[in-house]
Amino acid sequence: MVDEIDLSILKEIQVNSRISFADIGRKINLSPSAVRERVQKLEDNEVIKKYSADIDYAKIGYGIEAFIILKLYSGKLKIFMNDSLQFSEIKKAYRITGSQNIHMKVALRNQLHLQEFIDKLIDYGDTTTHLILSEITKN
Repeated sequence: MVDEIDLSILKEIQVNSRISFADIGRKINLSPSAVRERVQKLEDNEVIKKYSADIDYAKIGYGIEAFIILKLYSGKLKIFMNDSLQFSEIKKAYRITGSQNIHMKVALRNQLHLQEFIDKLIDYGDTTTHLILSEITKN
């Protein structure tokens, strides 16, 4: 079970997944070894599933980020879920409830790349695209 100390550790790791055990310990009044043991337990129990980098796609040549919602044609769900693993444009994808089936966050080089990507998706279903203007973050 996760307690208040574990929740404090998780909060610090979410802000900076590269934070040291010593730095976490200083912030929550716990020894580095105790933090390490708790983090290991959280990893072993798959509370912490993975560590990842938050990439600024614009700085690596992807000037457009968008959310694309896909309403799949009948019989296309399993095919799309398998094929979607090959689309490097998709950064995150979720199967959702409601009238649409898939919600994706994508990164694309430019407007032409967006158009070409949507043209690929049309084989699977109807798309609705929302360009991301900016991210709203908590500080």
